[in-house]
Amino acid sequence: MLDVTELTQSRAACEQADAADPLRSWREKFHLPEGLIYLDGNSLGPLPKAARADLQQTIEQEWAEDLIVSWNKAGWWELPGTLGEVLAPVLGAAAGQTVVVDSVSLNLFKVVHAALQLRPGRKVIVSEADGFPTDLYMLEGISGANPGVERRLLGRDGETFEELLDEQVAVVVISHVNFRTGEILDIAELAEKVHAAGALLVVDVCHTAGVVPIECDAWELDFVVGCTYKYLNAGPGAPAFLYAARRHLAEALNPLPGWWSHARPFAFEGDYAPVAGIKRFCTGTQPILSFRGSQAGLEIAAQADLGQVREKSQRLTQLFLELSKRWLAEFGVGVVSPEAPELRGSQVSLYFENGFPVVRALIARKIIGDFRPPGLMRFGFAPLYLRHTDVWDAATALREVLASGEWQDERFQEPSAVT
Repeated sequence: MLDVTELTQSRAACEQADAADPLRSWREKFHLPEGLIYLDGNSLGPLPKAARADLQQTIEQEWAEDLIVSWNKAGWWELPGTLGEVLAPVLGAAAGQTVVVDSVSLNLFKVVHAALQLRPGRKVIVSEADGFPTDLYMLEGISGANPGVERRLLGRDGETFEELLDEQVAVVVISHVNFRTGEILDIAELAEKVHAAGALLVVDVCHTAGVVPIECDAWELDFVVGCTYKYLNAGPGAPAFLYAARRHLAEALNPLPGWWSHARPFAFEGDYAPVAGIKRFCTGTQPILSFRGSQAGLEIAAQADLGQVREKSQRLTQLFLELSKRWLAEFGVGVVSPEAPELRGSQVSLYFENGFPVVRALIARKIIGDFRPPGLMRFGFAPLYLRHTDVWDAATALREVLASGEWQDERFQEPSAVT
């Protein structure tokens, strides 16, 4: 167990840890509102300061002045591949296997279809009942639209992957980290089991990319999808990414072919011919402003030392977890996330029956977390801009909100569209 006993003793100890933090200078790369403690990077990362200049350049020069010439002059056309290469080291991927494109849902649709096509005769998709809902919705849609294809869900149809894997399974779709609890899976071990059963593996890394080391190549993953707007700080609704192992690129088919994945897009041919390589997973015209706004966040992730990021992440989450156990148990708050740091991502989830108004009361104090039913208060810890003192202050405020009963105020009870 990671020992953070000294840090739990006083705010002064946390101040000393911040002064010695090798990542402390990275905080200056982000715009963080004065007095705000931001613990929701697992939902939306803050604005990298460099993104302002990138967007200003794109709007005022590339769009306003150069107009359509910018598809060539500013490299707009190549952005899915360009940004994919920036992101590749963060994913432990060699060049030519990563593309930034579309949304996670669309990319999941593409790679699951590709996996089914690469395993003809196999008609089962395995996933997890507690997976991210939109992933489950997409898999439900795929199985419903393809006669004979069925889903098996861990936690519903079996309690272990060994129970679910057989010669009928074509693909396993799994999240690296559980979005509710923060529990992290041993993906390398799972990949071995899936491949031993003759199936392919798709991993959703939305809650780990940029904050937990990922080794797509070393773990021999088949396909990976993920978003860029969480720990990669690429902006709200920023394009997602897709990794496809080089060994599959010659045969894998994109079920949503479009002119951006055509071998000769400006020949305007009537028949489709896929481009060679990872760009075959592109489809249609991409949102250039979102692409240009995302570049700064991806570059920061690629430049940071992910080993240091993971080490600090474990320390921050352990500090919050230990303070929560010490200070909040008397109010009926329980820790849902794994206590062993190696078993969780960069998130700590707490359970409180009235968690929603508590989170709202914290937000009123400029401490931002989020809520997921039933009763889960989620707190994400992004090491590049969070300090040990932020963790201390957030835990202190949470104790005060519960002790004072201020969360029972009527203004905190009203539901909001986004929680």
